[in-house]
Order: sequence, then structure tokens, then C-alpha cells
Amino acid sequence: MAVTENRGVGRRKCAIARVKVVPGKGKVIINNRTIKDYLGNRPSLEMVVYQPLVLTQNETKYDVYVKVVGGGISSQAGAIRHGISRALLELNEENKPVLRSEGLLTRDARVKERKKYGRKRARKRFQFSKR
Repeated sequence: MAVTENRGVGRRKCAIARVKVVPGKGKVIINNRTIKDYLGNRPSLEMVVYQPLVLTQNETKYDVYVKVVGGGISSQAGAIRHGISRALLELNEENKPVLRSEGLLTRDARVKERKKYGRKRARKRFQFSKR
């Protein structure tokens, strides 16, 4: 008998998360580490990752395995949330209204603005001296 697994890819800024959702007890493994170990005991980021599971009442029904690369820890958490949402949608189409209303199926397209010439960063100027 084959184990049913659903996959989803989530993106946020430069982070890309490949998520696999399988039936289980509710554990989340990110890059072969536990969620507490990987996110460094940040409750707000853990809440972000668990949000789609809590909204669909699946936090104890599925195990989540994630491979995530790029970006910072916060954007990785956002990418994982997006990937879990997509995998849950693939698993059960009835989850769509709940996930859509919370905005979890929409890819957050905001990325860092490029540096401009003659500037320190994208918009910051060099220090101005009158004298």
C-alpha cells in the first residue's frame, strides 16, 4: 500500500520551501531538524508555520517535511506557510475557502528593491554636508 503524500512549493522573498505533507501525528521537520531547533525557539515564527494547519484543523493529523533554501529565517517561515497551504489544498479541495480568506494561497510578491547608482541603498542618500 502506497503512503499518500501531498507536495507544495512555497515562496517568499528569496526563500523557496519544498513541502511534503503525509498522514502522521503532527510533527514538523525542517531541513532534517525539528521546528523548535530550526526556528530558534521563536514562537511568532512557529505560529506562522502552523497557521494553515490550525485553520484547517489538521495540526495532529499530518506530519510535515520541509526542505527550504534562501532568504532569512522569517521569509523561510513565510515560504513554509505558503507551501503547507498549497499541499493542504491539493489534499482536500474543501480547505480552499478557509485558506483563501486568510490570504495563505497568495504568493507575497514583495522583494527587496535593487540598489540605485549614486545612492547608498535603493533610496537612502549619502550624508549631506552643507559646509
